[in-house]
Amino acid sequence: MQNEINILLILDAVRKVGNVFLKDYKQNSIPQTMDELLKQLEDIDTLCLTSLKEDLSPEFPNTPWHIGDEFDTNSQRNPAEQEEYWLCDAMDGAIQYLQHIAGWTINLALIRNGKPFFAVIYDPLANEIFWAKDGEGAFMNGESLTISRKTDPAVMLAVFDYGHQDKSNNNLNEKIGATVTKLLGNFGIVRNYGPHGLQLAYVGAGRIDLFVQEDIDTYNWIAGLLIAKESGAEILTTTGSSWKWGSESLLVAPKSITEKYLQIKSTI
Repeated sequence: MQNEINILLILDAVRKVGNVFLKDYKQNSIPQTMDELLKQLEDIDTLCLTSLKEDLSPEFPNTPWHIGDEFDTNSQRNPAEQEEYWLCDAMDGAIQYLQHIAGWTINLALIRNGKPFFAVIYDPLANEIFWAKDGEGAFMNGESLTISRKTDPAVMLAVFDYGHQDKSNNNLNEKIGATVTKLLGNFGIVRNYGPHGLQLAYVGAGRIDLFVQEDIDTYNWIAGLLIAKESGAEILTTTGSSWKWGSESLLVAPKSITEKYLQIKSTI
């Protein structure tokens, strides 16, 4: 493992492939069948992974690659066995991309000893690249990120999200519905902006005040979690315990706002 990593090289590699997708944005027909959808999703994964490997493998020849399958719940409960590996979410928000609407990013995380060591999220449409290194802060286009300082929930923007797992047997739909109800009753603005990682990066940037999700979604979260944490946000579960890999819920916000949310939750 390398103690020092070439951050500029990683950022350039992610930006490069993101800009390839930007050039092709809205050029393909919107898929009309499941076969068409799956084929275009596979093409996105292949293009993204091939480009990133080509640019980064010479610098990281011994670092393996993992594609995070967000549909596979069990694989998200623990990090891979390797001491260090790349975890690539080829395109977070790929459905939006294929539907010709905004809300898609390229996410890449370097996992070391079971924790995110470096993470980058690139939003080509906004020309914004977020990144963080463990213990060294978080940045967007070279500027340090700062979390929200709001104190009044009436002017706070809270977001909720959900994963793609089967929710038929574990009451997740009911949990998600109850969460949204609590948010609507206590926060001024409630939204969902699509890509999980980007929304977490927005918490780090002070654009979103609170992020909450009631099911496991580790692969979609991991890059954004490091960025939010390094910006000063608390990373908890929705019960208020510290989040760890495999936790089945997520609550991310400045400490004062997580405290408000947990107090609201306890009284309902």
